[in-house]
Amino acid sequence: MNYFSSDFKLGILGGGQLGKMILSESRKFDIQTYVLDPSAAAPSQFGATQFFIGNLMDFDTVYQFGKMVNLLTIEIENVNLEALDKLEAEGLPVFPSPKTLRMIQNKGKQKDFYVENNIPTSPHQRYVDLNALRDAVTSSDTETSVEMPFVWKCAQFGYDGNGVKIVRSAIDLINLPDVECIAEQMVPFKNELAVIVARSVSGEVKTYPVVEMEFHPEANQVEYVICPARIDDKVAKKATEIALQVSKAFNHVGLLAVEMFQTADDEILVNEVAPRPHNSGHYSIEASYTSQFENHLRAILNLPLGNTASKVAGIMVNLVGEEGFSGQVVYENIEKIMAIDGVTPHIYGKRETRPFRKMGHVTIVNENMIEARKIAEEVKNSIRVISGQ
Repeated sequence: MNYFSSDFKLGILGGGQLGKMILSESRKFDIQTYVLDPSAAAPSQFGATQFFIGNLMDFDTVYQFGKMVNLLTIEIENVNLEALDKLEAEGLPVFPSPKTLRMIQNKGKQKDFYVENNIPTSPHQRYVDLNALRDAVTSSDTETSVEMPFVWKCAQFGYDGNGVKIVRSAIDLINLPDVECIAEQMVPFKNELAVIVARSVSGEVKTYPVVEMEFHPEANQVEYVICPARIDDKVAKKATEIALQVSKAFNHVGLLAVEMFQTADDEILVNEVAPRPHNSGHYSIEASYTSQFENHLRAILNLPLGNTASKVAGIMVNLVGEEGFSGQVVYENIEKIMAIDGVTPHIYGKRETRPFRKMGHVTIVNENMIEARKIAEEVKNSIRVISGQ
């Protein structure tokens, strides 16, 4: 199939900011883009050749959408897998495959998968619902009991720090949703790292450099992504090797973002993965020879993968809604940060802001990492995502 002819139709399930950034790269090729998203206000509505509103979890909606395109990809994991199974069985290429998505969609299954494949990860237990977890917390049976503190994660539909909570006492269990969940042992770590692996249909594989993530203490969201990570070469090599092991085990096509912990004694434990472009790779638009979004397209279209090396040090700052503001969004002081060399804002086009909602990101590129980090701090302290009065 020629991806440089106007007849090729690429379908994307999900029309959020990741879809929007995929669309900006797809324009380099002469392909049509069809996007399906439940929201009429989705960021991808303006960039797609055709934009459809519909429920990503509804079998018929996803199936009928798939019948219109030549190849189907995702920018969000929570999609109807039965529809993808049927489309794939009928000969439509679906990347990542529903088989890969099935292992990743449920965090309990994902954690079990690491254990089964000898991939280092923190110890965990799975629970069918909140009652089962409460019973384990109060149990005197050492086989089934769970020790506090632990990390609670809902098994499905969590995102951006939603669906994750540290449980330090029985009181922390009171307001948790009654859903299937996992309890993970707390890992004393010194760094959170990530590696993005690109894998093409024919099996060509490339990795991006290891990045380091600095988190917001309250929101459980990434504040800064720093590339390259400020870690020892041996640790970076180990993180890359483990990311490749994970990628091989999932046998995905497209991108796989592997999030990891670097423990106090420099062990690497896999936290979780995302089989799509990822927040930890946004810096690549400005800092890399080939952005993660272009390499996602190259991988699923079975084109040679682009160079994943960085041209320059890159730091990404997430722009999230300020606490205390909800409504029509205003980006305060954006012109101040744009006056700084090497600063590029990416505004996602979400009209409504609310506390901690991801509204955009800013990339800072600089020859000097220390200088880039200083500018990132200045950007973070200058720009505010608020609502109009």
